[in-house]
Amino acid sequence: MKIPKIRLRVGWRTLKTAAAVILSMIIVNFFGTTDSKLIFAMLGAMAAVQPTFTESLESCMTQIVGVLFGAAMGLLLLFLRLPPLAAIGVGIVLIITLYNSFGIRYSPSLPCFILVMLCTSQDVSPMEYALGRIWDTAIGLAVGMVINTLVFPYDNSRQIRDTVASLDTEVIAFLEDMFDGDQILPDSQVMARKIDAMASQMKTFSNQRLLLHLRRQKRELETFEACRKKGRELMARMEVLSHMERPGRLTEENRRRLETAGAHIRDQRKLEGVTERDVVTNYHVQQILRLRRELLDSLKKQ
Repeated sequence: MKIPKIRLRVGWRTLKTAAAVILSMIIVNFFGTTDSKLIFAMLGAMAAVQPTFTESLESCMTQIVGVLFGAAMGLLLLFLRLPPLAAIGVGIVLIITLYNSFGIRYSPSLPCFILVMLCTSQDVSPMEYALGRIWDTAIGLAVGMVINTLVFPYDNSRQIRDTVASLDTEVIAFLEDMFDGDQILPDSQVMARKIDAMASQMKTFSNQRLLLHLRRQKRELETFEACRKKGRELMARMEVLSHMERPGRLTEENRRRLETAGAHIRDQRKLEGVTERDVVTNYHVQQILRLRRELLDSLKKQ
């Protein structure tokens, strides 16, 4: 039996999370208000350290909305003087129902937790507990947001560049397969998957906030968006070629350009008596080579 290799890799986000937790616990120790202030600060700090600024902000809002929602529901049910278990059951049903009805995307687990704490701790002042919970959690959230945004912020621009650069390899491989002299045409789906991956990476990149490099981020986002559009057009050209019954014969100019780009062309058919298929094939090959060059030039300009 082969034992799988375990690779332990400590990433920047892991280190930032640990730093945010420690710093928030130091601060809340002096300025906190509840008995569980260290736990609340820790949870807030861990929640705030997310891959992107948008996700961090959403996580912070989840904490704040959850505490307010749970505290309000707890206060209402305590006012009605229901038995603790009955109040918890009714409260959970109401919280989940209201979350679904109002389309609140955040998880209802936190307000349910707050509700249970209020209904089972008779010696706790609901309002004091809610405000204290918000304050202690806010310290952790604030520390986590600051560290996550300013200290080695997540930046996947290199990953996008690598994906764009790999498109060039796929284009050359596709054209080699297209003109290898056999009757089997290449599939453009590999290219489609790479472009979809690039679009996903760009969405993550746009949700980041590189506060110290906002101009660079905006400039790179414009470049990556242009690359994505060119990639889509490339794929469209390649799909046309891949759906032909058989590719036409290459012109000497296109053959030379393909070989200069590094493609090994084994289709040695001479272009004598130009047909419509030859014209269509060479047109799309010419456009593919143009788009490939524009993609590479776009990366060099950055």
